[in-house]
Amino acid sequence: MKLSVAIFLIVFAFIPFESNAQIIITEPYEFAVGASGGMTFSSVVFNPKVPQARLQGLTFGVTGRMTMGEYVGLQLELNYVQEGWLEDYEEFPDLTYSRRLHYLQLPFYTRVQFGGKNVKGFLNAGPQIGYFLNESSENHLNGETPGRVNNQHDMPVENRFQWGLSGGVGIEIRTGIGYFLLEGRYFYSFGDIYSTKRSDFFSKASGEVFSGKLTYLIPIRK
Repeated sequence: MKLSVAIFLIVFAFIPFESNAQIIITEPYEFAVGASGGMTFSSVVFNPKVPQARLQGLTFGVTGRMTMGEYVGLQLELNYVQEGWLEDYEEFPDLTYSRRLHYLQLPFYTRVQFGGKNVKGFLNAGPQIGYFLNESSENHLNGETPGRVNNQHDMPVENRFQWGLSGGVGIEIRTGIGYFLLEGRYFYSFGDIYSTKRSDFFSKASGEVFSGKLTYLIPIRK
């Protein structure tokens, strides 16, 4: 499933540049700038597996968008994002452990939009890089380790640079005071937060994030 999503995002990110070349060079051009905020629901794909629920966090940032022609555009963002994981102790409800990872992220999207003048649907997809800032944890295990993988509890993040693919779908409502966008997104990191060499404990430790965002843009026409 994750591989299929990644392949779709790769294909989608580059198809518009080829199949819509004539659309890209047509006018009118439109620039828009604004801000966004929302919620994240994240986990980390570990091998050996660590049972998890999704950790809820925050995201907010700034957005710049250029629309070229009627259907295609480019979008660049700078976001603060909370990611991480929440461990699931189903049979021990009093035990909890979570790790919150704080990032600055820069997604670069190809955008395809469709619909009427005031209400449009859209799809975004493209590469995303990030830089790890710091981390915090909440540990309520009371010294107990109930037959689980626990090595990650004592391992700080080793790789600060993050890279992967991101994409989303949403709806945009255009009004006289600006554009309002509601979007659902998915991000999969191809990098690992820990060293994953053959001699290391984990062979995989990559982040996966679902998010919901509300964006407000002010159009600046050429």
